[in-house]
Amino acid sequence: MIIPWQDLSPETLDNLIEGFVLREGTDYGEQERSLSEKVEDVRRQLKSGEAVLVWSELHETVNIMPRGQFREG
Repeated sequence: MIIPWQDLSPETLDNLIEGFVLREGTDYGEQERSLSEKVEDVRRQLKSGEAVLVWSELHETVNIMPRGQFREG
């Protein structure tokens, strides 16, 4: 189920994004990016609709994923 990011408090959204960025360990190539830059990238993707917050009832977790990868079912 998609959770509208606008429904979360700013602090909760910040914590979710930061947790996501820290556990993803994404490789940004030769130029390393700061945590705050990575967090802002994810925030921008949520605001533009490129990424969505997804609640998993099975795992009782919230994840962030590209909109195109989300399959409701």
